[in-house]
Amino acid sequence: QLQLVESGGGLVQRGGSLRLSCAASGVSLGYYAIGWFRQAPGKEREGVSCISSTGGTTVYADSVKGRFTISRDNAKNTVYLQMNSLKPEDTAIYYCAALWGIVGGLRPDEYDYWGQGTQVTVSS
Repeated sequence: QLQLVESGGGLVQRGGSLRLSCAASGVSLGYYAIGWFRQAPGKEREGVSCISSTGGTTVYADSVKGRFTISRDNAKNTVYLQMNSLKPEDTAIYYCAALWGIVGGLRPDEYDYWGQGTQVTVSS
């Protein structure tokens, strides 16, 4: 059974950076496409970025394009989300999710396994 654990969240000022990690246990992450999602209070969960199982394909939401970078190290069973130039509107709980297969998209309903989330707060 695949288990995902996010880490790296925290409080940062506008313009700052954070790197989130999504560590997998139970099975090799190399068989899964991974997505990062976020959910702000009172809002629906939205897709932020996703990466194919090999890392060759990445997709970003327009709201984070040019600021966030997704990457993966299958040898370490970990996927990362580097977040730069953070804005207050990036404040949310960030989740990683896994989809069996080569590539996924930014719709939460595509994904089968979810982590518990990590809080990101950007102050103005």
